[in-house]
Amino acid sequence: PTVTLKKLDGTSTLRSPMPAKADFIVFTGTPDEIIASFRSATGHAPMMPEWALGYIHCRERFHSQDELLSNAAEFRKREIPVDVIVQDWQYWGKHGWNSMQFDEDAYPDPKAMVDSLHEMDMRLMLSVWSKIDKNSPVGKEADAKGYYIPGSDWIDFFNPEASQFYWSNFSKRLLKPYEIDAWWQDATEPENDDLEGRRVMNGRYRGELFRNVYPLLVNRTVYEGCRADMPQKRTMILTRCGFPGIQRYGAAMWTGDVGNDWETFRRQIASGLSMAASGMPWWTYDAGGFFRPGDQYTNDDYIQRMIRWIQAGTFMPLMRVHGFTSETEPWRYGAEAERIIGNAIKWRYRLLPYIYSLSHKVSSEGYTMMRPLVFDYPDDKNALAVKHDYMLGGNLLILPVTEPSIASRTAYLPAAKGGWYNLYDNSHLDGGREHNINVTMENIPVYVKAGSILPMSHDKQYTGDLKDEPIEIAIYTGNDGEFSLYEDEGDNYNYEKGACSTIDMKWNDKSRTLEIASRKGSYPGMSKNRKFNITINGQPARTIDYNGNKTTLKL
Repeated sequence: PTVTLKKLDGTSTLRSPMPAKADFIVFTGTPDEIIASFRSATGHAPMMPEWALGYIHCRERFHSQDELLSNAAEFRKREIPVDVIVQDWQYWGKHGWNSMQFDEDAYPDPKAMVDSLHEMDMRLMLSVWSKIDKNSPVGKEADAKGYYIPGSDWIDFFNPEASQFYWSNFSKRLLKPYEIDAWWQDATEPENDDLEGRRVMNGRYRGELFRNVYPLLVNRTVYEGCRADMPQKRTMILTRCGFPGIQRYGAAMWTGDVGNDWETFRRQIASGLSMAASGMPWWTYDAGGFFRPGDQYTNDDYIQRMIRWIQAGTFMPLMRVHGFTSETEPWRYGAEAERIIGNAIKWRYRLLPYIYSLSHKVSSEGYTMMRPLVFDYPDDKNALAVKHDYMLGGNLLILPVTEPSIASRTAYLPAAKGGWYNLYDNSHLDGGREHNINVTMENIPVYVKAGSILPMSHDKQYTGDLKDEPIEIAIYTGNDGEFSLYEDEGDNYNYEKGACSTIDMKWNDKSRTLEIASRKGSYPGMSKNRKFNITINGQPARTIDYNGNKTTLKL
């Protein structure tokens, strides 16, 4: 059918060659209210593990257990923070595509590999597909039972028995024996539109009718299986495709195999903002681009682009690097690139208390972390015209550098009372107008809104590193502000039963008073006493020992 929707400034036409009818649900309100309503209808997003919000290192691909572990150890040796190492495809080797087993020739002891990563305070994410080689042991059994979409190598997840068969093998062959931490569900479309012209659910339905739902069922199978078979650990899934409701299965999406040029980079940011505006909270891209030039390690133009991709990724919901036939480790690109990339990753870890608190709002309030400017400045017409700048939470304005070799860039800073502060040097700019902002290769411009209370961590090598060390409470004057610092155990679902804590903070700009409320809640292992280093516009102001009781400070 063809459906025409009238808008205030024109019309939108929706067409589909397949459905006989279409139902529409209209959500109204502010952008945050609309997305919260959408999540209420399609499913609330569970919390990501805290470690998933650190740096996720991926390449195509590690070829052996020794290669993976030696590179992981090199991160620790060079003191570049990382939480997740990703094993991409082909680890199954001679056993056949996605046979749910490691090739022993290259991976002689997967359990020892995972244990070694855990000893280095890292996690393993493993690429697992929803198609299986029919000549593998799992594939032969699936084929005999009729669990494939006819004429393809894809499991028919529309068939509950086929889904359960897939999960039982997934669990007993990968999850339980090795205790792998996260899952990369690749090619969940499925690839090449392999549902077209085929029947699903034992031949009952046309694949074209349900092709878009396929990734939802794949991720549901894995998420619900993980929660049942490994209930003490939060599930983290990265999936190439999704469908409304995918957020309820602990899934993040990325934009697939893209190029690396500047236009692609700009389009990736726009795609991420569109994804956020559609209600999908967890999104990332292949920082540096998936397809890279053959001389990537010495090509100065490419290295500049890669750095800008990574720097912008620092301030996205997830921070992840990937690249086809690439060794993506920062040190492969020269000492200067390694230093700059290492500093970008360190900023990610400094901001973790802020980011993790935002992630709780995603789960508890239907919040959106990566925010088009319309979310926070709907009445600012100049802000609405901005294409690639965005907010991370309500406090940080991210200004990606999307052009080569520039010494400055023009940016519109929205009309926020009190203006904006540079995150790095605390210099101040007024809001409500354009500025010409100096740019270096060291970082991309990031501005903090006046009135912000920004909790920040110390330098660390992984999310749980020195967890009880002091937290910086950075206050930016010029307006009143508030923030709720959220903490829990970070890697289980006890927060769903109330095992968590929040510390509400309020800044009164006129009286220059910071009120830190009594802590609400508790969780196993929580430090009852915390040290807060309070700064005002980047300058040290006060250090306090907070014991959970209300504290009011005149600063």
